[in-house]
Amino acid sequence: MSNTAITEPEVTLELAKDHGLTEEEFEMIKEYLGRTPTFTELGVYSVMWSEHCSYKNSILEIKKLPNEGPQMLVGAGEENAGLVDIGDGLGCVFKVESHNHPSAIEPYEGAATGVGGIHRDIFTMGARPVASLNSLRFGDLDTPRVRFLLDGVVRGISDYGNSFGVPTVGGEIYFDEKYEGNPLVNAMSVGIVKADRTASAIAKGAGNPVIIVGSETGRDGIHGATFASEEISEESEEKRPSVQVGDPFSEKLLLEATLEVIKNGGLVGIQDMGAAGISCSSSEMSAKGKSGMNIDLDKVPAREKGMTAYELLLSESQERMLVVAEKGREQEIIDIYEKWDLNAVVIGEVTDDENVTYHKDGEVKADIPADSLVLGGGAPRYERETKKPEYLEETQSFDIDSLDHPSDHKEILETLLQSPNVASKRWVFEQYDTMVRTNTVNGPGASDSGVVRIKGTNKGLAVKTDCNGRYVYLNPRRGGQIAVAEAARNVVCSGAKPMAITNCLNFGNPYKPEVYWTFKEALAGMSEACRTFNTPVTGGNVSFYNENPKMAVFPTPVIGMLGLIEDLENDRMTPEFKQESDLIYYIGAERNGLGGSEYLHTLHDLTTGDAPEIDLEFEGSLQEALLEAIQAKKVNAVHDISDGGLAITLAEMALFARKGATVSVDALGDNKHEVLYSEAQSGVVVSCPADGKATLEDHFSNHDIPFTALGTVGTDPVLNIEGVLEIPVDEVTELYEGVIEQAMQQK
Repeated sequence: MSNTAITEPEVTLELAKDHGLTEEEFEMIKEYLGRTPTFTELGVYSVMWSEHCSYKNSILEIKKLPNEGPQMLVGAGEENAGLVDIGDGLGCVFKVESHNHPSAIEPYEGAATGVGGIHRDIFTMGARPVASLNSLRFGDLDTPRVRFLLDGVVRGISDYGNSFGVPTVGGEIYFDEKYEGNPLVNAMSVGIVKADRTASAIAKGAGNPVIIVGSETGRDGIHGATFASEEISEESEEKRPSVQVGDPFSEKLLLEATLEVIKNGGLVGIQDMGAAGISCSSSEMSAKGKSGMNIDLDKVPAREKGMTAYELLLSESQERMLVVAEKGREQEIIDIYEKWDLNAVVIGEVTDDENVTYHKDGEVKADIPADSLVLGGGAPRYERETKKPEYLEETQSFDIDSLDHPSDHKEILETLLQSPNVASKRWVFEQYDTMVRTNTVNGPGASDSGVVRIKGTNKGLAVKTDCNGRYVYLNPRRGGQIAVAEAARNVVCSGAKPMAITNCLNFGNPYKPEVYWTFKEALAGMSEACRTFNTPVTGGNVSFYNENPKMAVFPTPVIGMLGLIEDLENDRMTPEFKQESDLIYYIGAERNGLGGSEYLHTLHDLTTGDAPEIDLEFEGSLQEALLEAIQAKKVNAVHDISDGGLAITLAEMALFARKGATVSVDALGDNKHEVLYSEAQSGVVVSCPADGKATLEDHFSNHDIPFTALGTVGTDPVLNIEGVLEIPVDEVTELYEGVIEQAMQQK
């Protein structure tokens, strides 16, 4: 018992508003409790009803996403992450989450703890993480603050991930002034588990002991969930205590101990302590099991003296979990965690009254119906006002043909190659351990998706994060479609069948009608694409309030795509040209439109027009035909057309191989700017052996997929687009490499 009496403030409507609650929500709390909440109860409700935990402004739209399919073993919202059947008695657990706001004010710890948190979601279900990815957005790279954020975020990801021992196999980075002051830091983890050896985040069985395991609880991260549910402002720097501090070495011990506990048995349920800490894990586990808990907070191992019930419940200290054990077997579990030099302390028990009751200093500090706190239970659910943004009328009617397009295509290509959005990200991914555990087959830098080997089988997992926020800004529904379509196309280009997606929905303030309209439209587009490609949504994360004092970020629904390669030795594909005299083909839809393109942004400093064209049914047919061609060994190289258009795709295939090519694009259209720089969807470049010409053409003809012969892989290391440009591959490489590294060397 503490020697110092703590006087809690009187709970008023004003105090509730200071905690981020509305008057309506404060009245709801009083109705649930039948009285005014205590200060500790108010704190618990404030974090549990924050957008970050409750999804109160998004859940009604999220529920419209497709989440069923024969490959699904655990669907969205059922556990910490989704679980997909990958055959051979194995399942794949994967999820992506955001740590945007913490990274905006403390980039190193913000990014590091984002990585730690997403890995815990995976191994809490009994899966061993085998791959990590990230999706990052920053402002203009010429800005010193942006370089500071980029440096901190990359070091945070690398230091935590490298120490924890999971390879980073892919990701994406975009730079645009729209992300100035509010970077997006989305982390994805992928794990593998025996399908019959998963764990659940549930509390049941009255009298079963509740154990807190892992690191001690400190004051770091208090109200982190609430902080993540408000706009970034000039006062945000004062909220550094809301950023958690991570310890990857403790997390590695926690991983091994947890997997051993799950294998050993005696476990009823287990949940990671992420956002909202003990209050979240205890209430969510109880609500799932239609049970309650009695928790004695005096027994929680604390890192600091004099911590109050409020602080202990809301702390987001990292590397902690809550475990419910079978009564009589708790010592087995404690012994395993202690063997790994981790705290494991019984702090309470499961009850059958469906309330979470927290005791401190011999008093009941909070007594709350668990179901009233959680998503899908009593937490509020809103559908906000919508209004189509006025800017869309201007952008979508913009006449791109009115622009004075530069005529020197070599200069255009050189400029695009040096755009940070196109150029090599080597400075970033070389800081990551991409090969730890020796299962990485395709790593970052020269592949359309990351690929990892599934040990003990012939299979591989292809994984990709993808989203172009410009497209969603210019046409939210189509942008949502493209985010899914391009992620699927990327795993297909690596030889994998798309299986399912996770998502991280990064938007502005949902109380602004234009933002909410965009959110709804983007999710509608995602739904349409997921149904077309049979890629159900396994779960994910919503991150609203991504705004700085000047503007909201581009709406950025990041897609994490999972694909399965059935025969890794024979079906895996890479983008680089393979051998001289191979024939080069363009496969897919017409190259029309420059709206939202990197060309328009880099050469004209414009983000306007309509988003690129896409026909979902055609896209599905293209992907099916392409995957069959890869599996039948009818192609030697495959590369998706995306940022920068066809010109960049050809340049990358050449520089990845250090081989030249001679091609003609005349058959693709007269408007060379559109042919070369359009980011119209449903297009890939492939190469095939010279004697495979008839086989390849027959294959795509039979699938009604248009194709155009472009030329051949050359003997000279020169990229020659006949009548348009000619450039040595060495020069392409020099322009492409070092852009970010040189920028980061600026003072």
